[in-house]
Formats: sequence, C-alpha cells, structure tokens
Amino acid sequence: MKGIAVAAVLVMAAAAVPGAPAQARGCLKGAVVGGVAGHFLHHHGLIGAGVGCAIGHHEAAKQARARSQGTDR
Repeated sequence: MKGIAVAAVLVMAAAAVPGAPAQARGCLKGAVVGGVAGHFLHHHGLIGAGVGCAIGHHEAAKQARARSQGTDR
C-alpha cells in the first residue's frame, strides 16, 4: 500500500509540471490502473504504475495524433 501512495505522489507531481497536460492525462490514468493491477498481482504496484503510465502516455499521444489528422477512432 505504501508503494501505491508513493507512486501516486510522484504521478501527481509530474502532472503539476506546466506545459505537459496531455502527457500527464494519459500517464495519470494509466498509472492508477497499472498500480492497482500491479498491487493485486503479487504486490508490484510501483512497477504496474510505471508501465501503466508509459502505456497511458502512448495511447493519449496516439489519440492526439488521430484527432489532429481528423481521423478520430
């Protein structure tokens, strides 16, 4: 549980960085889902949060590219 709290604080700090709202949005959602999933799968909440952040950022960037090209999925 302590690991999830630390991950949440780090993710919130990263979200507070100005100039990166789109990156933070995908990372926050992914980190929360990944942290919870990692916690329940053998207590690896921090690893799950990190991987979830990376995947969430990738998906948010992919959606932003699709919106900018006019082909929203």
